[in-house]
Amino acid sequence: MSTTGQSELRALTSVRGIAAWFVVLYHIRLSIAGLSPDWVAVFAKGYLAVDFFFLLSGFVIWLTWGDRLRAGRWRMVPQFLRKRVARIWPLHLFMLACAVGLALLLAATGRANPVDYPFGELPLHVLLLQNWGFTDHLAWNDPSWSISAELGAYLLFPLLALAIDWRRVPTWAVLAAIGALLVLLHALMADGGALNLGHDIARFGLRRCVLEFASGTAIAALWVRWRDTPAVPAWTSAGIAVLMLAGWAVDTLSETLAVPAAFAAMLLLLALTSGKRGNPLEIGLLHYLGEISYATYLGHFLLFVVFKLAFVSDANAVPPLLIALYLVLVMISSIILYHLVERPAQKWVNTVTLPSRLRKRPGEDVSELLAKVRRPLP
Repeated sequence: MSTTGQSELRALTSVRGIAAWFVVLYHIRLSIAGLSPDWVAVFAKGYLAVDFFFLLSGFVIWLTWGDRLRAGRWRMVPQFLRKRVARIWPLHLFMLACAVGLALLLAATGRANPVDYPFGELPLHVLLLQNWGFTDHLAWNDPSWSISAELGAYLLFPLLALAIDWRRVPTWAVLAAIGALLVLLHALMADGGALNLGHDIARFGLRRCVLEFASGTAIAALWVRWRDTPAVPAWTSAGIAVLMLAGWAVDTLSETLAVPAAFAAMLLLLALTSGKRGNPLEIGLLHYLGEISYATYLGHFLLFVVFKLAFVSDANAVPPLLIALYLVLVMISSIILYHLVERPAQKWVNTVTLPSRLRKRPGEDVSELLAKVRRPLP
């Protein structure tokens, strides 16, 4: 994950990989034979990794595209959207095609579940519109709901970038905006009867993404502001994260408020400490897990469906050895999907020639636009 044309914040890439594996464990937790209730409870919160993804996405997109959109204004929007579509859509389409093939195979053998594979909703999934209020349940490749929500955030981001330059907003106001966005998320979910962030994803998923994504953009501005003197902000962020998680653990604070706030503080902490000597999140293996994390995230769910059909007799009691085999297959499939599908398709989409009127202006140097982020903040 590269930001602002400078050295990569490797720790954030690594955490993205760790978060993707928590989602994997969340989806298989009830199938692991002999898993203790305590570990089941831990893995049951794996869906919260998606909230970190949303915050991180806003963080990265603001750093990469905020200044470029403000400099090029509406002329840059088609290029921005093409880059984002290239990032998320090809692998999604490939996995959706795999799901269709699986559904046809199950239908041919009389085992298809129309709730899991509703062909009438397939166009929505192709266009990544399935989590915009058009459906009331997850289907086909369940994790893709968050990619649908991300697309909504991408479409709104140019409006946010052109309306607000967080660098020119006083620090207290940036902090207040982050707090207001997260409180609004809590209020909307609480008003709808949600006791946790995973409640009724078809209904709350899009607003959950958009508000956390917007919070991430403001957090990025704080990182730019404090990265040269990170000690006090880092310690403060760590304290906020601990307090929020402690309040949630003892049922004093609601998950819908405490966890996004804790993750926001953790994101800032991780960004401020990225690149520091001895940071364990900088090691090569963890970084590579982050590089292939999108393939892990989109690929593991359907793989588990196929794995259970092929090797499992009791889906509620899969032996640990088979679970280990499945996890190895997730890793192998993630590597294959990343190198043979995700990256080549992304490069191909990015090479498609845009009409001349949508290209950047002659002489417009992207590096000059990105360099603006390095300027001192007021």
